[in-house]
Amino acid sequence: MSQSSVPDDWKAISDVKKKALSDSIPPEWRIPSNILPPDTQLDVTSFPVKSGWFSEQELEITAATASSILENVHTWKWSAQDVTKAFCKRAAATHQLTNCLSETLFSSALSRARELDDHLAKTGSVVGPLHGLPISLKDNFNIIGTDSTVGFAHWVNKPATHNSALVDQLQDAGAVFYVKTNVPTAMMIAETVNNVFGRTTNPLNRNLTSGGSSGGESALIAFGGSVLGVGTDIVGSLRIPASLTGIFALRPSFGRFPTRGAASALAGQEAVHSVNGPMARGIGEIELFAKTVVGLRPWERDPKCVPLPWRSVNVGPKLKLGVMWDDGMVRPTPPIQRALKEVVEKLRKAGHEIVDWAPELHEEALGILVSTHRFQHGRARIDRACRFRDPILDLLQYRRPTDPREQLKFFTADGGKSLKAILDPVHEPVRPEMAAYNNTAELGVHALWQLQMQRSTVCHKYLGRCREAGIDGILCATTPFAGVEHGKFKHVAYTGVFNILDYAAISFPCGANVDQALDRASDGSSPLSDVDRQVQADYDASAVHGMPMSLQLVAGRLEEEKVIEMTKVVLKAL
Repeated sequence: MSQSSVPDDWKAISDVKKKALSDSIPPEWRIPSNILPPDTQLDVTSFPVKSGWFSEQELEITAATASSILENVHTWKWSAQDVTKAFCKRAAATHQLTNCLSETLFSSALSRARELDDHLAKTGSVVGPLHGLPISLKDNFNIIGTDSTVGFAHWVNKPATHNSALVDQLQDAGAVFYVKTNVPTAMMIAETVNNVFGRTTNPLNRNLTSGGSSGGESALIAFGGSVLGVGTDIVGSLRIPASLTGIFALRPSFGRFPTRGAASALAGQEAVHSVNGPMARGIGEIELFAKTVVGLRPWERDPKCVPLPWRSVNVGPKLKLGVMWDDGMVRPTPPIQRALKEVVEKLRKAGHEIVDWAPELHEEALGILVSTHRFQHGRARIDRACRFRDPILDLLQYRRPTDPREQLKFFTADGGKSLKAILDPVHEPVRPEMAAYNNTAELGVHALWQLQMQRSTVCHKYLGRCREAGIDGILCATTPFAGVEHGKFKHVAYTGVFNILDYAAISFPCGANVDQALDRASDGSSPLSDVDRQVQADYDASAVHGMPMSLQLVAGRLEEEKVIEMTKVVLKAL
């Protein structure tokens, strides 16, 4: 069959799905044309306040912290229905301006809120610690009767027949689910774009990406359409979008929060675990989610959860942090370089001990995820820093691969069969961002085992480094960027390495913004790699002027309590 005669079933399916999503927004929540921001208005985050379209109570509710919302609902200052309606309206507005949603659950959310109000009125007690709190969910979380397309046309109109374990747990705690948010195809792109719903934009600057794969969540939260959202992370999918929109995100270690029952295009891939985590505008919401979920004993719902209750952690008045100025492969762009310097200066002024942290083992760790021949220019620098050398890793990572099996390793170990099985029934093409999945061969059991052995070796060596140095955590970039134009995101190593290590990490805004006068392009220092050369060449200070700057704080495995407490200490110093 010729290419021109292949039926485009996926296009028709996508068009119908997009129209259904648009039609699900009720008329009263459609932005009037006379106040709709023009496409040329890049920052739309001021719209709710300046438009006059939201009531004072709606603005008050959607600007409140999660703890304030809970207190006001539980004391009858606000009804759960009023809170839910306010967030539904603001989420609808966010979608019309950024294309951030995949499903609306407005009707069922309002019914749920009404039930919660009735329960409180009749019994005088709440159903759980999250009683009446609207929570947004990334598209892959299954809710009975609702699609989880994960960006695939073939999964449209295939509603879930079961809830994800986390959905059941949050619902039992009193949460209200009102929207699901857009993701990239298969959740394996660092920007949010797919063939069903299209591209999600950043509400702070719609010429820039909101990141991925939890980019629908980050856009929604940054606009104020959610006070607390839940995303997932396998190479940085919580932290990357959080950093690009100036919000907080916690990447937990595997087993701390339940993952059972969520949709995945790579189901069965467990060499690098996907984890669930919270995203929010403040660290308080991050802690609320973590303490609540662990307090509900998730190990009784998900056999892969660790039976580890929430612990009280005292990190002391002073921290010892290792600062990693770059990862030896790609330097942060000028705004993030400045953010690191300013934060380190403030931490030292506050009395904290800051030591340099060499990017030892980072290229080796990234090489377990993807082929790293592109980073060959950085090899000498890494070699000088490394005390531990593995000849197998050297052979695998530093020669230019001729075998397609070396392209994405863990994620294409099946030769792309999982992806192909979802795309082919409706003739959906592979997106250009995922071209490696279209040109790969099955890895084989023996080669996969060798990679997993290498991963274990790197984890052991990195743990030894941390223990020997006696550091509390690592401070580094979340991504090389404060903001990046659509289609230009590169380099996931700042986050992905910590997925390999399975360390708890938080991306946090550091309270400063890009200034094109201060953050001019670098002075032509020798690039660390070909990718570094491209990242620095793409950097345009004027394109990201005013964007918030974020950094990443990393603790050890299963140290969610510690990384949250350390983040509080760092924020206090800032």
